[in-house]
Amino acid sequence: MSFSNPEYLWLLLLLVPAVCWYIYSHREAEADLQVSTLGAFTNQASSSWKSLLRHLLFVLRMLTLACVIVAIARPQLNNSYHSETTEGIDIVMALDVSGTMLSRDLRPDRLQAAKKVGIEFASSRPNDNIGLVVFAGESFTQCPLTGDHAALVNLFNSIEYGMIEDGTAIGLGLANSINRIKDSQAKSKVIILLTDGTNNAGDVDPITAAEIAQTMGIRVYTIGVGTRGVAPTPVYDNFGNIHYVDRPVDIDEQTLKQIASLTDGKYFRATDANKLKAIYEEIDQMEKTKLHVNEYSKKDEKYLPWALAALLFFVAEILLRNTVLRRLPE
Repeated sequence: MSFSNPEYLWLLLLLVPAVCWYIYSHREAEADLQVSTLGAFTNQASSSWKSLLRHLLFVLRMLTLACVIVAIARPQLNNSYHSETTEGIDIVMALDVSGTMLSRDLRPDRLQAAKKVGIEFASSRPNDNIGLVVFAGESFTQCPLTGDHAALVNLFNSIEYGMIEDGTAIGLGLANSINRIKDSQAKSKVIILLTDGTNNAGDVDPITAAEIAQTMGIRVYTIGVGTRGVAPTPVYDNFGNIHYVDRPVDIDEQTLKQIASLTDGKYFRATDANKLKAIYEEIDQMEKTKLHVNEYSKKDEKYLPWALAALLFFVAEILLRNTVLRRLPE
């Protein structure tokens, strides 16, 4: 039970002072007579049934007002039905953490830009299980598939260059991602592979890994990160100091396109941070979680019984006041 206009229920508080006033005025109206004995007035002093029933008129008046107040507050019965079916998507994000990911054609560098956009993407998909694989010269799982996105974000933030041997093992990173998602029970399984170079490490060929993904129904989106032309690339001297020199950006786009094509995915090129963000937004729209919601809501007005009760009490008061409990002229 709910009320469309619940503020009117505050008017019920006005009945309290009305009752108090009635009790007080009724006592004041009673006359006091001091006599030595009440023996002669025993029969007359006993209250007649009519005098007792006169209080009924006030009770009926209060009930009438109370029912009117409840009626104008519009009581309602709410009948609702809600059904929601969520079809989650399992996603593994494979991130290149090689030395060239420190290049500064994206700000502050490619790795930090990829981490920031990846975290935003994961946070925007609360219904999905998301995992994280990193690769350079080798590959390992930074975070298995999980719905705990807070933990995923913490592991995303802990990624840094130097955590594994340098190099770019694209095939190994893709194979590790496949191994993490292959046993998923989700209707849709997706890998997002981000790299800025060519496959130069590992013992797994990227195309062979893509063919495995194809047979398992895993869709792979590939992202090549880096401007076109040259980019400030980190170089270490003999003393371990880092310097940035402009070097040509070399991304094996042909292989990345072939991986995406084999798995019914899509290849993207991110030449700056804004483009990278737009790519993740496009993937987010293409792989939107499917929600099927049925809603049914109905409100039944229940003011009529209260209005009829008010009318009944009012008519009863009028009839009693003019018949059985009618006051005779003094």
